[in-house]
Amino acid sequence: MNRFQESIYKLIVETSTNLPGDVRQAIQAAREREDAGTRSALSLSTIADNIQMAECNVSPICQDTGMPTFIVHTPVGANQILMRKQIIEAVAQATKDSKLRTNSVDSLTGANSGDNVGPGTPVIHFEQWERDEIEAKLILKGGGCENKNIQYSLPTELEGLGKAGRDLDGIRKCIMHAVYQAQGQGCSAGFIGVGIGGDRTTGYELAKHQLFRRADDVNPNEELRKLEDYVMDNANKLGIGTMGFGGQVTLLGCKVGVMNRLPASFFVSVAYNCWAFRRQGVLINPENGEITEWVYPKGELVDMKKDEPAAAASETAERREVVLQTPISEEQIRQLRVGDVVIINGLMHTGRDALHKYLMDHESPVDLNGAAIYHCGPVMAKDADGSWVVKAAGPTTSIREEPYQGEIIKKFGIRAVIGKGGMGPKTLKALQEHGAVYLNAIGGAAQYYAQCFKKVEGVDKMEFGIPEAMWHLQTEGFAAIVTMDSHGNSLHAEVEQSSLDKLSQFKDPVFA
Repeated sequence: MNRFQESIYKLIVETSTNLPGDVRQAIQAAREREDAGTRSALSLSTIADNIQMAECNVSPICQDTGMPTFIVHTPVGANQILMRKQIIEAVAQATKDSKLRTNSVDSLTGANSGDNVGPGTPVIHFEQWERDEIEAKLILKGGGCENKNIQYSLPTELEGLGKAGRDLDGIRKCIMHAVYQAQGQGCSAGFIGVGIGGDRTTGYELAKHQLFRRADDVNPNEELRKLEDYVMDNANKLGIGTMGFGGQVTLLGCKVGVMNRLPASFFVSVAYNCWAFRRQGVLINPENGEITEWVYPKGELVDMKKDEPAAAASETAERREVVLQTPISEEQIRQLRVGDVVIINGLMHTGRDALHKYLMDHESPVDLNGAAIYHCGPVMAKDADGSWVVKAAGPTTSIREEPYQGEIIKKFGIRAVIGKGGMGPKTLKALQEHGAVYLNAIGGAAQYYAQCFKKVEGVDKMEFGIPEAMWHLQTEGFAAIVTMDSHGNSLHAEVEQSSLDKLSQFKDPVFA
């Protein structure tokens, strides 16, 4: 087993940087279904470019590499203690090499371990089986989509759908509601795993296990197969679309599993996964630890390139492209409307949860008047001369900053807030009152945006850890879409209301 740790390292790198073939096929099919020239179609095109860039650069597809979760099947007699130690060492090495982001933080102090190792991280599940080889599977599920997981206890009342009872129709309603509530915050279009039954813990575990199924497999349980087909046929009728921009494709895959439950409990657990569906597996020779086979088709089996379709007149007629140089004036902001594409050049600052909390009670380390603040926790590395380099830098889910954002806009004179998934009424009111806009970048497109950052000018609040620090980045050609403007308009609110209206059509029973 002298090569086991090396094999796990290869598994981590492949999972983080190269989507498997079945996932690429699902994204390719979505691109062909989406209406040409729409915001969702352009977003899927960016996603396809990002996938290719990550593969070529051998860098993370998305900067949020999640909490590495391994499921390892071993023959009887395998030394699981040694294997656990080597998996942990491989995770630490992959983090040092910028294939994983430093994501493990102390739950009480917020201190970042710096190597993705600590109590509970990485997650490693061992199971014995009767085969001779070792199977190691890994999923990297980012925080944005992890936060959109949801668990229902039946019977229950669901917004837009009414009562969901303890039957197949009740389960169906829960799944449809789960897709609706995710909106664009989980980086749609996404995949869902569903666990029926169990207790609260095993239900979620069953749901996440469904994400290890191939996107193109067929459920052997006929009732569950019909349920999966129903969800795939109808979830896309909600009109949420890629990134929540509206569109034809909201869901890329649905896999459902079932287990027994207590008579008093009936849980339906849904694990949501973004389009950056990073999971891979290997079979390993137990004698020498070498990889003998990849469990899922390697990414290069599917060509993501596709000629761009002619643009649809309905959206392109309304779309404007505006170039802004930071610092930005209020006058420039007031001229923007929802739907405009904004290209930002100049200095940009990153800021996430820890920084927003800090700024509520402290002054900013730098002047933010007229600034653009980017909800992003980048993957950073140092080059040969010791200078910082941005390795991956897509947006994080913005709604977490809703308690702070309006006050910070007012306090510091920020003109542009960039993230994904949109924000709520408090922020929308602040945008209107103080002259700012919210720009939605493409979630998961970490390589696409990393190329826009030409130089790292500096960093503050490094004590928060690399993802939560305030990075000051010279930016060129950073493109995002105005989805909340300074006139009280919000695309996110419009899509949420529209999808809620459409959700109500699925009230009536379907399964006898």
